[in-house]
Amino acid sequence: MQLRRESTKEEEKWCQPCFIFGDSLIDNGNNNNLPSLAKANYFPYGIDFDGGPTGRFSNGYTMVDVIAELLGLPLIPAYSEASGDQMRYGVNYASAAAGILDITGRNFVSRIPFNQQISNFENTLDQITDILGAPDAARALAKCIFFVGMGSNDYLNNYLMSTYPSRSQYNAPQYADLLVQQYSQQLNRLYNLGARKFVISGLGLMGCIPSILAQNSNGICSEEVNQLLIPFNTNTKAMINNLSANLPGSKFSYIDIRKMFQDLLANARSYGFDVVNSGCCGIGRNAGQITCLPFQTPCADRNQYIFWDAFHPTEAVNKLFGQRAFSGSKDFVYPMNIEQLANL
Repeated sequence: MQLRRESTKEEEKWCQPCFIFGDSLIDNGNNNNLPSLAKANYFPYGIDFDGGPTGRFSNGYTMVDVIAELLGLPLIPAYSEASGDQMRYGVNYASAAAGILDITGRNFVSRIPFNQQISNFENTLDQITDILGAPDAARALAKCIFFVGMGSNDYLNNYLMSTYPSRSQYNAPQYADLLVQQYSQQLNRLYNLGARKFVISGLGLMGCIPSILAQNSNGICSEEVNQLLIPFNTNTKAMINNLSANLPGSKFSYIDIRKMFQDLLANARSYGFDVVNSGCCGIGRNAGQITCLPFQTPCADRNQYIFWDAFHPTEAVNKLFGQRAFSGSKDFVYPMNIEQLANL
């Protein structure tokens, strides 16, 4: 990213970070020290990551790791580990089992919901403001990328679970309305804290993940689950259009993960993937819990698998999606890709 004006040396240290909010798809260790069932800080997670297990729910990189490197940044530190100069390139607040709704993910005990992630960002912002002063902090923040990937757990670990009342209280469109109304308020909160450049990741084909496939005797994607998510993605796109029109100076990129997965599953062989319906380290404990068992031996040919475990993609898929989100066409990320957003 190129700066549009001269900046002080101190401010330039802070002018282009990436702040990340989300769930286990992009968590990089914030749950490690929580009393949570949603953890990935043990082998075989991280088997292909330099340094081994970190808390990433992958054999290697997550999608935001790929995007950070394409932005010319180092890997963004987890909030649980970041302080002082470590924050100069940004902070990752994502937490496995987290949702838009505070109640989401309670079946995993501790997690950091989106509202609390924003509160954690406020703590970071206080530190940045102490270093730069309010005016310079605001100018620096306006150049930062704010990546948000929320909503998966509001379905997998809320609406689709019998232990939650949501499904008896709301039909699919009503639940999507509830989620996106809350989502809009949360993004407004980030805007009011100084965020201007937003990357919003939609929901993929969760009816095709191994944990759902394992519940179907025929082993094919659940069209019911895939259809359930459509109102959320539709509402999210409408929300982005509304926020763009009503928040001065705001810019948004929407990553259409659903389309990316549709393309990937339809053309898996051409992308080099031979296994599309099972995880590299199997289903694990059961379809309702995080999957790779400690020290479980995963598959050897990981680059040929779409899914690493019962819920999460392999590093190979994360690299494909991250590169496409960064520089891809409007078929997959719009109205602009992340590279274009960064250069504004």
